[in-house]
Amino acid sequence: MKIYKFGGASVKDADGVRNVSSIINRHKGNQLLIVVSAMGKITNKLEDLTTAYLNGQDDVHQIFDEIKGYHFNILNELFTDHNHPIFNDVANTFVEIDWLIEEEPNDSHDYIYDQIVSIGELVSSKILAAWLGTLRENVKWLDARNFIHTDNTYREGLVNWEKTEADIQKTLAPLLAKNIAVTQGFIGNTSENFTTTLGREGSDYSAAIFSACLNAQSVTIWKDVPGVLNADPKWFDETERIPQLSYHDAIELAYYGATVIHPKTIKPIQNKNIPLYVRSFVNPNAPGTDITDLKDHLPIPSFIFKVNQVLLSIFPKDFSFIIEENLSDIFSLFHEHRIKINTMLNSAISFSISFDYNEKKLQKLIADLSKHYKIKYNTDVELVTIRYYNQETIDRVTVNKNILLEVKSRNTCQIVMRDKKPTE
Repeated sequence: MKIYKFGGASVKDADGVRNVSSIINRHKGNQLLIVVSAMGKITNKLEDLTTAYLNGQDDVHQIFDEIKGYHFNILNELFTDHNHPIFNDVANTFVEIDWLIEEEPNDSHDYIYDQIVSIGELVSSKILAAWLGTLRENVKWLDARNFIHTDNTYREGLVNWEKTEADIQKTLAPLLAKNIAVTQGFIGNTSENFTTTLGREGSDYSAAIFSACLNAQSVTIWKDVPGVLNADPKWFDETERIPQLSYHDAIELAYYGATVIHPKTIKPIQNKNIPLYVRSFVNPNAPGTDITDLKDHLPIPSFIFKVNQVLLSIFPKDFSFIIEENLSDIFSLFHEHRIKINTMLNSAISFSISFDYNEKKLQKLIADLSKHYKIKYNTDVELVTIRYYNQETIDRVTVNKNILLEVKSRNTCQIVMRDKKPTE
């Protein structure tokens, strides 16, 4: 049993669907589960649609028409027979959004988000399954919501592993013995039968859930890069592919923000000692990166950049220290506002934290923190994380930068910085 996961870039157009299908078609026999994301940048467009609907904007139907048009253009390129059932299937799937946006929004924003944005994965998987079905027999489309069960935490569903594994073993495993199946990443279902999502870019996590519950032989994530690189090509002219990576280093890189792998992906497959392969759908025969129970650490330093960061420092209003009671209060507020901390540093009278900038969340957080603490903050700063650093690597990334915060452990250095002003 193998798991293949394809991201949105791999199925962004008709040629992409054909290419993905050819990669799948190389797999001989059955025992293959395909997990696919929404096509191209459709998740972003569905988020725009959700925002427009919730804000009562005039362009709700225009955005929705663009989304539908994008998918039907791909269908028209793939299928010359416009009577093929996939046309009605996709149209009927979009009707779920039609019903929703015809009414005034009365439910929570996160609930509405999940009901709208999840449609991207449903449509994408149906199109891929239909096209793959023209190339080989025994292709089944499956609804991931029948297998991945979560709580009611919309936009960040917590998986009920016991129920999920029981249903996957009972229903999905026997079906895969005779079929190749195509399903969705990113989505799950509550006990009340409402759709949830697993967090942005959560399709990798879905692949890990299925693989762990199926005790899969391996998981392959197909990307538009040649494997896991030691830095993002957007920031470095010269990057290196990492041929082999331990589970531990992969978890660390993902946690600190490496975009190749979703942070939640590694642990479920590490627990079952399932190899994870990162391969290029552009060049399927290239070696890529193998993530396994490797004992050696990374042979080269790795760099992870996060821009558009906030550096927020918290001080007591009285003459006390920052102690455990304060930290408990602070962390509770970050959890309440659903803000992920990227790095932090504690001193006797201050606690400094870096996180992704979001104006609404930032202002609400500051309002709550200001009830008990003094607050100072900087926006538009950068965070760089270096795994297996040395002074040379630090000097490399801090040229013409002012360092605002620096945190070092044995293997990891994190630096919050900003560009020097001309007078500095």
